[in-house]
Amino acid sequence: MSFLENSVNEENKKSLNFIEAIVEKDLAEGKNDGRIQTRFPPEPNGYLHIGHAKAICMDFGVAQEYGGICNLRFDDTNPTKEDVEYVDSIMEDIQWLGFNWKDVYYASDYFQQLWDFAIQLIKAGKAYIDEQSSEEIAKQKGTPTQPGIESPYRNRPVEESLSLFLKMNTGEIPEGAMVLRAKIDMANPNMHFRDPIIYRVINHPHHRTGSTWKAYPMYDFAHGQSDYFEGVTHSICTLEFVVHRPLYDLFVDELKEFRPEDGDYRPRQYEFNRLNLTYTMMSKRKLLQLVQEGLVNGWDDPRMPTLTGLRRRGYTPEAIRHFVDKIGYTKFEALIDVALLEHAIREDLNAKAKRVSAVIDPVKLIITNYPEGQVEMMPAVNNPEDESMGSHEIAFARELYIEREDFMEEAPKKFFRMTPGQEVRLKNAYIVKCTGVKKDAAGNIEEIYAEYDPQTKSGMPESNRKVKGTLHWVSVEHSLPAEVRLYDRLFSVENPGDVNTDFRELLSPDSLIIKTGARVEKDLENALPFEHFQFQRIGYFNVDPDTTAGKLVFNRTVSLKDSKNK
Repeated sequence: MSFLENSVNEENKKSLNFIEAIVEKDLAEGKNDGRIQTRFPPEPNGYLHIGHAKAICMDFGVAQEYGGICNLRFDDTNPTKEDVEYVDSIMEDIQWLGFNWKDVYYASDYFQQLWDFAIQLIKAGKAYIDEQSSEEIAKQKGTPTQPGIESPYRNRPVEESLSLFLKMNTGEIPEGAMVLRAKIDMANPNMHFRDPIIYRVINHPHHRTGSTWKAYPMYDFAHGQSDYFEGVTHSICTLEFVVHRPLYDLFVDELKEFRPEDGDYRPRQYEFNRLNLTYTMMSKRKLLQLVQEGLVNGWDDPRMPTLTGLRRRGYTPEAIRHFVDKIGYTKFEALIDVALLEHAIREDLNAKAKRVSAVIDPVKLIITNYPEGQVEMMPAVNNPEDESMGSHEIAFARELYIEREDFMEEAPKKFFRMTPGQEVRLKNAYIVKCTGVKKDAAGNIEEIYAEYDPQTKSGMPESNRKVKGTLHWVSVEHSLPAEVRLYDRLFSVENPGDVNTDFRELLSPDSLIIKTGARVEKDLENALPFEHFQFQRIGYFNVDPDTTAGKLVFNRTVSLKDSKNK
């Protein structure tokens, strides 16, 4: 079901989402001494994507709205997948979206405290060392309707488990040889309660702690405790963690037993629906495959759903925040139509992007009765939505470029662009009529000939003469060469994550078309990377960082209209 087919009404949009309602209730009841503290806890094993933007807007937004604080905490408990590169990119993306954290923390900040807590559990008979393989442990887990089988090591002496646990961190124990498991309930209907693994051995240097640690906590063991150590009041995450919440609460309750000085304080976990977009893949593992296998040009490829990719494509933080606000937060998973994201950026750029002329697939148009050597500077409004943006001038001359697709020698009745004998207006200039063409030996059109009516210049009385077509153009002599990259949806199917096919086979062959012979008006000569423009009649574009002094490169952010859903 598409979100656009089931959009909420204006009244509901203005109401509190359920997380905000919980926060307001807690404040009214004086919980946590009136404190509001959230956190955004990414794992630094990849770049943030549009799905993370929803979580960022929630975590930081709630704190902003209710006078609280939001910290950034990196869940760095798996050193084999984590890197400082990802840490830096995550911080950059959050700030680009318009948010700032109070403090930066890492799960690794708490490795010693987590280790001490694990030792306390072992001493209390609530954790034990299991020397079975991961496959053997998995087989003993049972099913949601059948209880699990207890490990033969479940009742091993406390002293023995404690001694082995200490060895797990000395380098004496190879990876996979043993794990520490919490002793909970092998018959519990919640599979996460069936003696979960809480520590394993990883012989790989950590990006912060180096080789200090060999035994690393699992996510379920580190997450709630990290929230507790930091003073988080509202631990907000996505719906897949609903089944983890009882384990989150259990470990926090166990930890509280050893910390009576903390009184009534405890964090609470709340879950909202993830952001799933049509024609988009959100799996970080699969996005990493796309990058590593060269199927895209890096994490910032404008076809990627990463925030760095969207930024390079020309998306603005304002458009993304507005999009997130529009789709809202619920407890039900849904597949959101990517057209809504595209609509958000169109709305934003329509209000702020400068209008310019660019011809992507040029063919020469010669105005045969226009004086040779004459040049007129035609005024062009920068943005009709914002008078304060002013105007600029574009050179008009005898030889111009127009879009090849704007001409047909033998046109159907409803073709209102250029065709022999039919008048069209050249935007901001004159009305012209095609008089003929020149072709090469293969029959391809090399030049189009036309005559102009000098009384029809924009702003003159005769300029009001009605014609059905208006074309954009640039002067041959006064335009600049440019490369234009036409980006489209990366996948060819609506829900690539739900298709029983190798996701790489679902990549759209039309997701990138490069036009190397484009021409743009000279006013763009000093355009800067990431600057936004509307190419008139074509779409919204921005300047790619690949641009150099002698080569302009533009990325299509989005077309002017959504033609795919018509």
